Amino acid sequence: MIKTKSVTLYHITQTLKSPFISSIGHVTDRDSILVEMTDVDGVSGWGEVVAFSTPWYTEETIATSFHLLKDILIPLVKTESIIHPDQLQSIFKHVKRNFMAKASLEGAVWDLFAKKQNKSLAHALGGDKTEIESGVVVGISSIPKMTEQISQYVEEGYKRFKVKISPHQDIELIEGIRRKFPNLPLMADANSSYSLKDIDRLKALDQFELMMIEQPLAADDIVDHAKLQQKLATPICLDESIVTSEDARKAIELGSCRVMNIKPGRVGGLTESKKIHDLCKNHHIPVWCGGMLETGISRAHNIALASLSNFTIPGDISSSSRYWDEDLVFPEIKTVNGKITVPSGNGIGFEVRRDVIEKYCDSVTII
Repeated sequence: MIKTKSVTLYHITQTLKSPFISSIGHVTDRDSILVEMTDVDGVSGWGEVVAFSTPWYTEETIATSFHLLKDILIPLVKTESIIHPDQLQSIFKHVKRNFMAKASLEGAVWDLFAKKQNKSLAHALGGDKTEIESGVVVGISSIPKMTEQISQYVEEGYKRFKVKISPHQDIELIEGIRRKFPNLPLMADANSSYSLKDIDRLKALDQFELMMIEQPLAADDIVDHAKLQQKLATPICLDESIVTSEDARKAIELGSCRVMNIKPGRVGGLTESKKIHDLCKNHHIPVWCGGMLETGISRAHNIALASLSNFTIPGDISSSSRYWDEDLVFPEIKTVNGKITVPSGNGIGFEVRRDVIEKYCDSVTII
């Protein structure tokens, strides 16, 4: 049983090694809120708010998440004795949406729960893999620079490659990559930048035999995606459209996609992620774990989640050194020959580096 003694929120700012650029956002400095829950026995669990500083990916931001945690969610949890992390869904049921705020606190509870059970987080979730395959995102640049970057990632053994596309940069880009890498496991992420008016342009991408096109249409849509999927040979992968297991059920029934991306922060945590995973598995829809420019704390949660059996496509989980000069966990998360070892230690299986947190910390709030 978990009885909360305190929850500490660390607001940190880190600079990415290279700016992250997509059709809907540009990130150079990454704000995060780290959530440390300590129980009355002195055991700590860690989570992380993966929202951004502005609402370009979802409606949530670092500021709104801080408010929800401090004034609403943490006070709710502190009044409860928690037997299992799944309880948080009922505890939070009267708080609408705010999935990233919920996920950060729920992640800390899952880590704490696994530690008190003397289990790895992966085993606590039901995962059975000892290693996971890693995919990589290739930043938007000139085609020669992107193919050079891909060549380096191929040498490092990455198993899946993702590029960002938009109606202004798609066919020529993919054609240029395919010319040099005809058999590369390649996918495209559209970040909702197309509409059904672009259907012929999207159909033209079928010739390149992509693994999938991720979220081509509106972020809140599953109906038009179903119409589009009927016209495309390339599988559609839904990302932003899926924020609950009910969304996933409806998308499957409509035929809106053939693949799903699961991000714990986007869907409200690991419990809902498991529900979506299980639903997709039952309907033979493969899933993969997406990334949110996380620190090693959330990356550790993602590794544990990706150890579940239906995560059959390499996710956006790569070496910490691709993003940060120094990460917040030890040992550093590393991809070796395109794979990451799933930790077997209790909880997230990594030591949180308080010295690094202190270095990048802007403020500390204890509740």
